[in-house]
Amino acid sequence: MNISTLMVPVMLAAAPASAPGQVPDQPPATASAPVPSIAFEKTVLPNGLQLILVEDKRLPIVAVNLWYHVGPANEAPGLTGFAHLFEHMMFAATRHIPRGEADRLLEGAGATDSNGGTGFDSTSYYDTVPSNQLELALWVHADRMGYLLDVLDQQALSNQQDVVRNERRQTVEGEPYGLVEEALLQTLFPKGHPYAASIIGSHADIQGARLEDVRAFFTDYYGPNNASLVIAGDIDKGKTRELVQRYFGSLRRGPDVVRPTVVTPSITAERRVVVRDRVELPRVFMGWLTPAAYQPGDAELAVAATILGGGKSSRLYKSLVYERQIAQDVSSTQTSLALSSTFVVDVTARAGHTPQELEAAIDAELERLRKDGPTEREVERARNSLETALLASLEKLGGDGLAEQLNHYNLYTGDPGYLARDLARLRSIDAAAVQRAVQTWLKPEARAVVTGVPGKPKVDDPRASKPVKTAPQPAQAALNEAEPWRATPPVAGPTPKVTLPRGESFKLKNGLTVIHHHNPALPLVSSQLVVKSGGAANPVKLPGLAGFTAQMLEEGTATRSAPQIADEIAQLGAFMDTGSSDDVSTVSLLALRATFARALEVVADIVQHPAFPAAEIERQRQDRLGSLTQQRDDPETVAALAAAGALFGSGHPKAYGQLGLEDAIRATTRADIAGFWQRHYVPSNAALVVTGDITRAELEALAVAQFGAWPAADAPEVKPAETRPTAARLVLVDQPDAGQTALQVACMGPSRDTPDFPALQVMNGALGGMFSSRLNNNLRETKGYTYGIYSHFDYDRTPAPFSVEASVQQDATGESVREILREIAAMREQPLSQAELDAARNAQLLSLPGQFETNADIGASLTELFVYGLAPDYYDRLARELAQVGVEDVRRVAREYLDPDRMIVVAVGERRKILPQLQKLGLGQPEERDDDGQPLDTKRR
Repeated sequence: MNISTLMVPVMLAAAPASAPGQVPDQPPATASAPVPSIAFEKTVLPNGLQLILVEDKRLPIVAVNLWYHVGPANEAPGLTGFAHLFEHMMFAATRHIPRGEADRLLEGAGATDSNGGTGFDSTSYYDTVPSNQLELALWVHADRMGYLLDVLDQQALSNQQDVVRNERRQTVEGEPYGLVEEALLQTLFPKGHPYAASIIGSHADIQGARLEDVRAFFTDYYGPNNASLVIAGDIDKGKTRELVQRYFGSLRRGPDVVRPTVVTPSITAERRVVVRDRVELPRVFMGWLTPAAYQPGDAELAVAATILGGGKSSRLYKSLVYERQIAQDVSSTQTSLALSSTFVVDVTARAGHTPQELEAAIDAELERLRKDGPTEREVERARNSLETALLASLEKLGGDGLAEQLNHYNLYTGDPGYLARDLARLRSIDAAAVQRAVQTWLKPEARAVVTGVPGKPKVDDPRASKPVKTAPQPAQAALNEAEPWRATPPVAGPTPKVTLPRGESFKLKNGLTVIHHHNPALPLVSSQLVVKSGGAANPVKLPGLAGFTAQMLEEGTATRSAPQIADEIAQLGAFMDTGSSDDVSTVSLLALRATFARALEVVADIVQHPAFPAAEIERQRQDRLGSLTQQRDDPETVAALAAAGALFGSGHPKAYGQLGLEDAIRATTRADIAGFWQRHYVPSNAALVVTGDITRAELEALAVAQFGAWPAADAPEVKPAETRPTAARLVLVDQPDAGQTALQVACMGPSRDTPDFPALQVMNGALGGMFSSRLNNNLRETKGYTYGIYSHFDYDRTPAPFSVEASVQQDATGESVREILREIAAMREQPLSQAELDAARNAQLLSLPGQFETNADIGASLTELFVYGLAPDYYDRLARELAQVGVEDVRRVAREYLDPDRMIVVAVGERRKILPQLQKLGLGQPEERDDDGQPLDTKRR
């Protein structure tokens, strides 16, 4: 939907890996995976629309991905952010589709990944729909292309100006280091350059856009001859071409588009800027201008970025985070664009360390890379990681998956089938090529250094902007002839037969459950080792222990050091991660089929034989303290923590985030961590869930070989703790100078195994779970108070929260809460209309196949069966139960679970400005909490 994204194409960018040092002696890690064959057809309609079709029968779904070849690169001076603002305008009414109707129809048809996105060089609109609803998606996209201007008015523009300004407040000004990143672009590129401003633009330029500017932009750039349409999935190519011809063929060409010819001047002397932001830890950004996308040097610098800052096996991580412990996190990225790419290193300081220390350390690693170059093994490691990440991006049909990738290749190379050449250029890179690229492009004098430091940010946000006065606009002449048949939405085709993956389950003799699903679509395998113990099992005095234990798994075993683990996983081109939630602790793995067995050996080792070295515990203790500091900078996270603390009460394991509290982190001992692992990491309490290009016989042999010797033990019994919610109805966290208010309106909900789950999902969809929900239509689309608002149930093994979440305009805080509570009351008192019920119910029912697109998606769904004790045929039964949900079922569960008089309102923002608004709502005396979500009058543990 039009919760838009700001796209930055990074096709061979550095990707996170897993932990530092030297690789043990072993043979070279990988043989290159076979290049997937993507059988596409590309044709061009007489009006210039490029059509790219891919037939893929994995699931009965279709991705529709439409790119307009326009972005900030085409904006007029003084109209920064215009391409992104216009992206929002494309979701307004058209001649044949009233405002909001397209969202409602698509969601009701089971659409997933419905959205738009603006990049520097393009703007995309995309939906993934059940295959029998392809015509509906084409009808919507064609009407936007052909008939938007017929009804576009000032009201629609003014509303989206409010929405986009709220988006800027939330995603740039309210996001830690968002203003610093914006300053980097402004420093790298000269004023007036298309890339010299944030994609979202400035408040002044957003508010200054005029209706005639919008109309001219559409006329110039939104014709079929400036667009490419990828349709990928369960289609018949011949019939699909006929549908595209029907809906798009009669639309007139726009004027020929002249591509911008912009010369990006080189940086010949270092540029420096310091930016103050609402952050506690300084961060250093170093940026260089580099070759444009797919030009010589582009791929070599992507490899260099991975070697330098691509995860725990990278040089910067090993030096700054692991060895010297002066940095909290590191990354480096080659962002590939049409006019000029950028290479950016960013490093966050550990508490007590300065930007100057970081700069000196970064410079030392850069100079070493320039002087000596990387080793061939480092280059191989980077190539393998990038290749796996690229192949994994093809698992999804829609969203940022296959269809998006083909459109990207088409725009930047002219060849949608560039994948084989892309992999070939990556595989041809050697150490000498990387060194040459680094020496040529990453010179000290050719960079911009932008440092973010704690302080009050300078934000140019004219709150009381007066609407731009414009003369009455004459009616816009229609670009395309009236075609009355377009006024009727197409009828869905026959409902496709859906067979959802169930997985096959078996147990090892020691009690380990193994769940398998064979998916040979790509040479990839995904796995999750899931332990049914997470934060809910934490001791009262040690919140965060489950997360600390999971984090320590990667930090050394009886036979592998932390550096060896990281390098070995990265050398295999695999990605491994550990973590915890309230209910589970998980070790996840993604690998090529050719390397999965060796990567799974590492997973088995860290799960069964962690050494918990004292030195590593101290390193990770400091990392967790730094992460806790960063967590306090994010208002939405603070709101979630305060809501959990208020609902569960002090002392309850779920009253804290997975990091816990500072005193608990400092107090945690090796014995605590080893004890948690010993009690909870036992095979009878765990499952190995594996999906992808691996047969059951292969998996059985691997599971026995790697996990068969794991000693059997009884699963621990964890008794649910008693909740002691706050008596207050208003919880306040003061963040002086905050630009927005982060809100949560919450109460306790049911557990995951509730028989009311289907009715609750339908009810929540109508209330706030869908883009076309009551809450979003009210607070975003009608009032313009927020960039977006959502509601959801958490559904754990024990009762868990229901919450409404939004970041809202500061001056609309009180009114936003009033409207949220009013909508909740209305859901209880007023039955859904039949149209609302059908849309919400079908959105849940028809989108089920979209939960099984990727191996990780399938694995997550199968994991849910294990964790919550659901039957193997659960998803088939869920579909039948969703189909039976009626109006009275929705009202019954709303009345049972949602009582606005018992809701707790959490507000994170500037107290002196928001408290007077909230006091008018009669919520009583506020309870004030700190940035960890804990009561101010309670001593931190």
